[in-house]
Amino acid sequence: MADIQNISLDSPGSVGAVAVPVIFAFIFLLGMVGNGLVLAVLLQPGPSAWQDPGSTTDLFILNLAVADLCFILCCVPFQAAIYTLDAWLFGAFVCKTVHLLIYLTMYASSFTLAAVSVDRYLAVRHPLRSRALRTPRNARAAVGLVWLLAALFSAPYLSYYGTVRYGALELCVPAWEDARRRALDVATFAAGYLLPVAVVSLAYGRTLRFLWAAVGPAGAAAAEARRRATGRAGRAMLAVAALYALCWGPHHALILCFWYGRFAFSPATYACRLASHCLAYANSCLNPLVYSLASRHFRARFRRLWPCCRRRHRHHRARRAFRRVRPASSGPAGCPRDARPRGWSMEPRGDAQHGGETGLALSARGPQ
Repeated sequence: MADIQNISLDSPGSVGAVAVPVIFAFIFLLGMVGNGLVLAVLLQPGPSAWQDPGSTTDLFILNLAVADLCFILCCVPFQAAIYTLDAWLFGAFVCKTVHLLIYLTMYASSFTLAAVSVDRYLAVRHPLRSRALRTPRNARAAVGLVWLLAALFSAPYLSYYGTVRYGALELCVPAWEDARRRALDVATFAAGYLLPVAVVSLAYGRTLRFLWAAVGPAGAAAAEARRRATGRAGRAMLAVAALYALCWGPHHALILCFWYGRFAFSPATYACRLASHCLAYANSCLNPLVYSLASRHFRARFRRLWPCCRRRHRHHRARRAFRRVRPASSGPAGCPRDARPRGWSMEPRGDAQHGGETGLALSARGPQ
């Protein structure tokens, strides 16, 4: 049986010869630069992700960036070669190793996202009781467990692929018979996609339900403060998890369609296969964009890398602080100092040392 994942059709070769190098080169460059900057931000001098007692989420983000960087560096160029070249030129060892790394990093990413979702749930639902559990030491142990499980689940792919001779050409194709291939592909879908997505959905669903649950009037201020304190960090990781599900979903759906549906080889199905692969590989270069767009904390740490941006940021913060200052004899909108509304505070924003961005503009402390 022809392999849906590795054997190209001759008919769309001219299109693939132009489109594939451009797409994969863009994914490679964007992924290398983006994930490299994530590592630079998280490993910059000072309290790092490996030392700060409130940075378990940073540890998981660091691990996710390492997995994405390994995937981009070791897998994308060779997958581009499969689509653009008529033969496999790198030998049997590289053929096996590349496909092992593809599934190793895929499992590492999905398991890391599941661990992050559980960590966020514990931080929001049980902030005090989970402090003893959510420590850098336990987070490092969880990262080690993630890679151990990823290695165990991806180990069969070391023998799944091999090289065969097709006329004068050498091809890198699956070496197993159809029954074993189908069983492993279904197991990969269940363990590497369906289970992590289910864990992420359940954890974030329960987290959001708790954050937005109806509370009494006395607890409204505390609930609002909790939403603000945990919202930004949770929003960024929720976006990353949703992006993973959207990017890898078509890839797994196409494989299941190949085994259990009707998959006629044609230029249209070739284009679908190529699009699903590009979308799955693009997931590794889109995560840094999510961090920069959804996390103010990440942007602030990124600015500290560049002296010019740091000076400009301090200048803008000073201007904003100057605008917020009111005369000593009055509160907001000219109100007397003793008549300030409950919750007004002139104190600076927090710097998110524990569990994400806590920078609240208002403090729920009543009149001062």
